[in-house]
Amino acid sequence: MTPLEQQIHQRIAADGPMPLAEYMIVCLTHPEFGYYTSGHPVGGKASGETPPGDFITAPEISQMFGELIGVWCMEVWQALGSPNRFNLVEIGPGRGTLMKDLLRVSQVLPNFMAAAHVYLVEVSPTLSHVQGQNLPSQANIKWIADIDDLPDRPTIIIANELLDALPIRQWCKHGADWLERAVGIVDEQLTFVLRPNRLELSDLPPDHVTRPEGTLFETAPAREAFVARAAELIQSNTGAALFIDYGHLKSGYGDTFQAVRDHVPANPLQLPGRTDLTSHVDFSPLRAAANSNGCEVPQPVTQRQFLLTLGLLERAGQLGAGRPSSVQSELQQAVERLASPQGMGDLFKVMGFAAPASVGNQLPGFS
Repeated sequence: MTPLEQQIHQRIAADGPMPLAEYMIVCLTHPEFGYYTSGHPVGGKASGETPPGDFITAPEISQMFGELIGVWCMEVWQALGSPNRFNLVEIGPGRGTLMKDLLRVSQVLPNFMAAAHVYLVEVSPTLSHVQGQNLPSQANIKWIADIDDLPDRPTIIIANELLDALPIRQWCKHGADWLERAVGIVDEQLTFVLRPNRLELSDLPPDHVTRPEGTLFETAPAREAFVARAAELIQSNTGAALFIDYGHLKSGYGDTFQAVRDHVPANPLQLPGRTDLTSHVDFSPLRAAANSNGCEVPQPVTQRQFLLTLGLLERAGQLGAGRPSSVQSELQQAVERLASPQGMGDLFKVMGFAAPASVGNQLPGFS
């Protein structure tokens, strides 16, 4: 039993079953034993790092991903009127790879680089240290704990694989009610149980009555609140935000809560604090949250559509021109992994929003 598991047992014994959202928060962000605060999550076996992380994100697959995000940021900056000072923000920047590639490609537009004040929103001391080592020392970079710490100026926000780690709540159909799923203790083991609190039927899709007993439905008020805060910030200061994550565009039923340890699916109730916990993102309520807070939100698209529209194939061709066949093969594999339906292309979705509306209506990549 891990030290964190012992603490969870004690809390459940004292307070009763722990809601799933609370369990995720404890496992991922506990100040001493949390997965993100004490571990080395990004990388994996393929990264060659010691210790290896549990997952590899798109920026680690190819420099093209961060470069195209950089192109997106430069186009948005120009659409905003090329302000001479603006916040360039990445939330959950991993090892800093995306920002490193973004800043490198942005050198083609010196005025953009001169105007950018880079902020990294990071909760992991380990990753903050890695980011400091990987990013150029001459860049104007500051680390902050929350977007509320940003100064009031035009702002461009990037967040890749952030929302999936924000806590969710699960509701299980039990008779005519939908009761909250929680983590309890049975035979000294952590297990899923139900709590008596109920989900309002108005919060469910219209066909909930026809769903069989035991059907699960997920809500994510923490995600909606975070997107709402980001949209309010954008609306107040002008700017744009880009959220990229795996998930679905229409609300539905099912259990997407999952755990991964070193690229292998794991039991989410085993080894808490040493396992990555995520769930699929439902973009439908997030789009509504951004829109209701004053931002223009075009229809989200797949990562495949987004990257191809921004010029993924053209960039791969530039990088491979005149290079050995081995390099061209690596680039082809990266393109397929980022954009093919068998890779990340369809599973991952991209949501952007902006203010004023004139910028939001013309966001790059959302044709």
